[in-house]
Amino acid sequence: MAGTILIRNASQLVTLKGSSDAPLTGEAMSRLEVIENGTVWIEDGLIKLADSDEAVMAQFTGNYEAAEIIDANGRLVVPGLIDPHTHLVHAGSREEEFNMRLSGASYMDIMNAGGGIHATASKTKKAAPEDLFQAAYNTLNEFLLHGVTTLEAKSGYGMEWETEKKQLQVAKELNERHPIDIIRTFMGAHAVPKEYKERPDTFVDHIIEYMLPRAAEEGLAEFNDVFCEQGVFTPEQSRRILEAGKKLGLKAKIHADEIEPYKGAELAAELGAISAEHLLKASEEGIKKMAEAGVIGVLLPGTAFFLMAEFADARKMIDSGVPIALSTDFNPGSSPTVSLPFIMNLACLKMGMTPAEVITAVTINAAHAINRGREIGSIEQGKKGDITIFNVPNYMKLQYSYGVNHTHTVIKNGCVVVRDKNLVFQSAGC
Repeated sequence: MAGTILIRNASQLVTLKGSSDAPLTGEAMSRLEVIENGTVWIEDGLIKLADSDEAVMAQFTGNYEAAEIIDANGRLVVPGLIDPHTHLVHAGSREEEFNMRLSGASYMDIMNAGGGIHATASKTKKAAPEDLFQAAYNTLNEFLLHGVTTLEAKSGYGMEWETEKKQLQVAKELNERHPIDIIRTFMGAHAVPKEYKERPDTFVDHIIEYMLPRAAEEGLAEFNDVFCEQGVFTPEQSRRILEAGKKLGLKAKIHADEIEPYKGAELAAELGAISAEHLLKASEEGIKKMAEAGVIGVLLPGTAFFLMAEFADARKMIDSGVPIALSTDFNPGSSPTVSLPFIMNLACLKMGMTPAEVITAVTINAAHAINRGREIGSIEQGKKGDITIFNVPNYMKLQYSYGVNHTHTVIKNGCVVVRDKNLVFQSAGC
């Protein structure tokens, strides 16, 4: 049971106060609201006050003797990290494809030859729910050790209802039994199954008429995603799937312009999607329209890194007014990593983002990308007590010292779940 926590002696307390109503864009992405020698007061799982140590202690009305005092000891304190794009629940891995890519095969070459998404779908279909649960639970522990307190989990390794349902049900159970909050996305439109290869529109009809209604009616998903890409789903097919989902109350997301310019960004803007994701090949017109429509660009530099591809132009997007979030894209084929801190490094070193913009992209903007901006993503009164403490003195050092997991302590819903780099939780409820 969460009680009273006081986090004191933070060298820098990054609050991102005042950004709950909308994601930050442009120059505002650098407005972190940093407090030197900051203190956070958490009561019954929620943030009560975050300010200078003097200001908080002057207003503290709790029982100091009964409170848990966490001495940040000159470390950096930020909102709990948020990963808004993962493929958490799946079976197996695909390390053999890594060697194929090193030998010159492209992502689409591998998928068209029966590998890629199809290979993982086959393994996931055969896997028992308890095995999927245990594998994903272990992965969530690793995410927690890297400072992540909330993430989104997509289905998509079934492309038929029973396996899609199995993935979503496992994700739901994980949300109930693991400290990390898991937001679920239905992605039956991740690839076209082999049996529908010559009649993809029939598969689109099946998604719309059979799978989407069940995902919505059974309360298994909040979002609906589609892989809009040459050789996967066309913009028109993607439109049909996303519009059908919206009619059922599922908010639209879209894998857009990852491998080829395919007007996915434009479609996201037209449909008012909450986010467009990947965007390595997004056009200038698509970027402009996303900015105008307020669509969040969820960028996945780990995927570009692992596929040895060109990185998304984050600098152009930010300067054009697109709100940017960052994610690992954790999946077995194109980004098998749980290290959101390394993704943050890549965003600076390979996409031209500043350390401040990166912090925004994995906290408040990531929260808005999963429709949780009023609950998490910043350290201010009334929000969940989700905090990550890094073993560095300032947010600049977090990106300067790259490739290192600096996570020291993690607090989720007002409970310490990682202490001194070790897992310490007993259950989802502390």
